[in-house]
Amino acid sequence: MIHFRFDQRLGIEVPILINDWDDHSMEEKKEITFMWEKIRGRIPDRISRLDQEMEELQLLLSEEEDFARSCKINEEIAERASIVNDLWIWYRTTPSIHSLN
Repeated sequence: MIHFRFDQRLGIEVPILINDWDDHSMEEKKEITFMWEKIRGRIPDRISRLDQEMEELQLLLSEEEDFARSCKINEEIAERASIVNDLWIWYRTTPSIHSLN
């Protein structure tokens, strides 16, 4: 069976495979795919919020005069960019219901 767990960093639930995809019945695959599509549909909104946060941090960074603080802000921007990249990878992950057999 497949389970989903909330990933705090990404802000979404991610699938946890216990068995190989092909070991699941057609009905299980449909259920899993339906659940994933609901989660996947929220990813663009999550990315949009992170993009907005990065823009706000960029504004702070452009006005920051303290070097140590500017490094911290830059680190926060980089972390959000990394999350966005991972979210796009998850967004492109689409299980196939049809078996190759």
